[in-house]
Amino acid sequence: MAKRDAPPRWDRKMQQRLARGEAAALGELYDRFASLVHGLAHRVLGDERAADGITRDVFTHVWEHPDAYDPRQGPLRSWVATLTHRLAVQRLRATETAALAQAGRGSTEELERKVRHASVAARADYIVQSMPAPLRAALELAYFQRRDYRQTAADLGVTEDEARRRLRLGLQLLSTAHDTGAPGTPPGYGGAA
Repeated sequence: MAKRDAPPRWDRKMQQRLARGEAAALGELYDRFASLVHGLAHRVLGDERAADGITRDVFTHVWEHPDAYDPRQGPLRSWVATLTHRLAVQRLRATETAALAQAGRGSTEELERKVRHASVAARADYIVQSMPAPLRAALELAYFQRRDYRQTAADLGVTEDEARRRLRLGLQLLSTAHDTGAPGTPPGYGGAA
């Protein structure tokens, strides 16, 4: 297992390339993470156009502030997800606060409840996208196709014990969606909204 202070090579190199102002690096980063960024933003905001704006904002921020990412703090993917979450929550709070002020009804408690719900949903999406493919496949069979562990084992060509293990691990990962950190935030990385 890699040490906490030894980030993946790709992450370090990407951060260095961005710091040097390599436009190709930004394109490569965009190709790798744009669907993640847009998906998380859309999940929080529930609006395609707003998610497009957050996606632009995230990659603009990364381009203008490449040194804001510290590879020793965790993977670049998690940092980008945390940045996306923070910007999307800020946008949600701003638009909902403006709507509350204009309509004259609703409360800040309702707003915070909506923000928490959107944050948990975005974190759950990120966890599912990030989990190993065998765990994700087992959960998809169990949840979307309503398979029990025996049917899941048969569909995946694994033992029943292995199917139960995959389902248990996948559900344990999903249970962390209610944690207070941003999507994909490693412990101690910060990023709470």
